[in-house]
Amino acid sequence: MTDNPLLEITDLQVTYSGRSLFGFGGKQFHAVKGATLSIRAGETLGLVGESGSGKSSIANAVLGLVKASSGSIRFGDVELASLKTRYPPAIRSQIQAVFQDPYSSLNPSMTVEAIVTEPLRVHTSMDRAERRARAVELLKLVSLSEEHLDRHPHQFSGGQRQRIAIASALALQPKLIVLDEPVSALDVSTQNQIINLLYERRAEFGIAYLMIAHDLALVHHISDRIAVMYLGHVVEEGPSDRVYHAPAHPYTRALLDAVPLLDPQAQRQRRTARKSAPASDAPRLSVSGCPYQNRCPHVMSRCRSEMPPAYAIDGGGTASCFLHATETCDTVRTAKDKESVVS
Repeated sequence: MTDNPLLEITDLQVTYSGRSLFGFGGKQFHAVKGATLSIRAGETLGLVGESGSGKSSIANAVLGLVKASSGSIRFGDVELASLKTRYPPAIRSQIQAVFQDPYSSLNPSMTVEAIVTEPLRVHTSMDRAERRARAVELLKLVSLSEEHLDRHPHQFSGGQRQRIAIASALALQPKLIVLDEPVSALDVSTQNQIINLLYERRAEFGIAYLMIAHDLALVHHISDRIAVMYLGHVVEEGPSDRVYHAPAHPYTRALLDAVPLLDPQAQRQRRTARKSAPASDAPRLSVSGCPYQNRCPHVMSRCRSEMPPAYAIDGGGTASCFLHATETCDTVRTAKDKESVVS
């Protein structure tokens, strides 16, 4: 992996315009609020958070499926956010995607051969025989065989369909694959197979992944770094092991507490502690201050009025939480003044 980012997202804003009863004047919804992330070549960044946190909006903005309201999405030397039309072929061939539902992401009228070779037909000058030979190679990479080429998607299981989608994404040997909840529609054993497959192919081809998921344990298994989103904000990011084993933001800790434990007694103790915690009927979304203030057990008065900056954390990465305000401000300031720190 090189030190220069392959994908660099800076202060990204994604806003959706709502529609009123008569089709105009609807309320706007701010899905992503100033997200800053980067991925190096050959690296996997796991982007986690609950539904509605803005994960898929970032993925769709990177893929060019939605327009950024402001901010920068830089892929290599190309500024994607400023492109007025769809991405040029040179960019589309280098950024591929695997989506959540293998039952709807594959065209049911196309054969496996047609699905897997579609990128080759559009972006290369290969003839049909060459494309078919390449399709056989791609299917072998995802543990399928030549006999599957002439079948249709409905003849496969969910896990096999996702393997077909991965084979298609690998066809052009892209630099980046966006994985938007690629295993959430699959059973647990199949999830493990697909995650291991993705890990092996990344190691083999040096592909970078942007892995969107809500399962922090699963993301930890495959990611080099993890970023945690809450209500459109990136509240924590850092090396995968540090974020998973020593979370610095209260929301990240809450996500980990939601992962079931193998020890029944420990799981009962956690459930009892959760029930005994004071309930809050405060709204989930706050007008000002920290976005997590109404659910945070450590909320302070300044959290109600100030947005916490990203503080550097021991072990790597940052967390946007005032609990770290007195610990690492100087470290953050010396990092080329990337963050504006409020002491």
